[in-house]
Amino acid sequence: MIQVASNCVGCGKCVSTCPFGALSLVNRKAVANASCTMCGACVSVCPVKALSLPTAATAKKDLSAYKGVWAFIEITDDGKTQKVRPVGFELLTKGRELADQLGEELAAVVIGDGVEKYFAELSSYGADKIYAVSSPAYHDYNTAAYANAMISLIKKYNPSIVLYPSTYIGRDLSPRISSELFVGLTADCTGLSIADGLLIQTRPAFGGNIMADIKCPDYRPQMSTVRPNVFKKVVSRPGSMAQVISESIALPAQAGKVRIISKHFDEVSNQEKLDEAEVVLAGGRGMKDAAGFALLDDLAKELGGAVGASRAAIDLGLKPKEKQIGQSGVTVASKLYIACGISGAVQHVVGMEHSDVIIGVNKDANAPIFNVCKYGFVGDARQLLPKVIDAVKKAKQK
Repeated sequence: MIQVASNCVGCGKCVSTCPFGALSLVNRKAVANASCTMCGACVSVCPVKALSLPTAATAKKDLSAYKGVWAFIEITDDGKTQKVRPVGFELLTKGRELADQLGEELAAVVIGDGVEKYFAELSSYGADKIYAVSSPAYHDYNTAAYANAMISLIKKYNPSIVLYPSTYIGRDLSPRISSELFVGLTADCTGLSIADGLLIQTRPAFGGNIMADIKCPDYRPQMSTVRPNVFKKVVSRPGSMAQVISESIALPAQAGKVRIISKHFDEVSNQEKLDEAEVVLAGGRGMKDAAGFALLDDLAKELGGAVGASRAAIDLGLKPKEKQIGQSGVTVASKLYIACGISGAVQHVVGMEHSDVIIGVNKDANAPIFNVCKYGFVGDARQLLPKVIDAVKKAKQK
């Protein structure tokens, strides 16, 4: 907690400033209690500089016991089948690279019901070990239950790095674990690497205008969330089988506060799944209206692709929010990506730059999109697309 020096004059400015009510005056001296988060808000307002944060040396502890890279594996359920979400394989592929650089083991952590059927596939993506918590009680995702299981495993086995998918479940689960373990968490990483034995976590900052490298030298585990389609997935050990460590972890009492009464699954066609589509067409402000996006829909049907949009088009109401591609939307890694009427701001580019072939169409010859695309066409997409649609239809008839 915050440190109070003997020169405190008891002015009370720190008490009124603290957002957590962690400071009070006792005998005209500031005193911190257990609610202190060391946010530092009080330090800057103290007129006599009597408050300070603990030095790094004070907080530092022995981290030598923490070894290994873990990837949390998410299981999806569409109402018909359960399977490993593809981002889990992407995390294992990147985790294999990080573990090799550190000379440590890679482990997959899978929680659910009947998870044994996933072991062989997880092993093929490079896992040395699989920590499995399998029980009918974990059939449906429950924040308290899954967090308790993960925290129990982390405290028992002391991993150095834990990676989570930046999905609805990953974004819900990882902050809970981070808070309970009192360690940092870097969200939506677009790059992970090792330097001097530390995990370097790269993510956009300041609205995507810069890329920040973040490291956590004093606490373990180092934890990150990674969006789907940021890293490639590679089968590195076909036919191998990881060591399986099964753990039986009872549900905590708070898990019973949430009960699933019923489930409803909307039918979603493959053409609507942006993060899984091999062909993605995206429209921006330059498509102007619904008629412009109707052209994208027509071409997508011919190519068997999905249609997304930039934030500018979303703000105009031309597509729903879940169709947004970019830093604050979906990340795609399609075989073909066609950007129509999109300028190519960095906030959009980070959501599609991992696609294999990128085609840009924009009236502005100096648009940033042409810096990242393989093929560029200077012109009005609304005039170009009808000709492309006709050409594709004719080619399919041959």
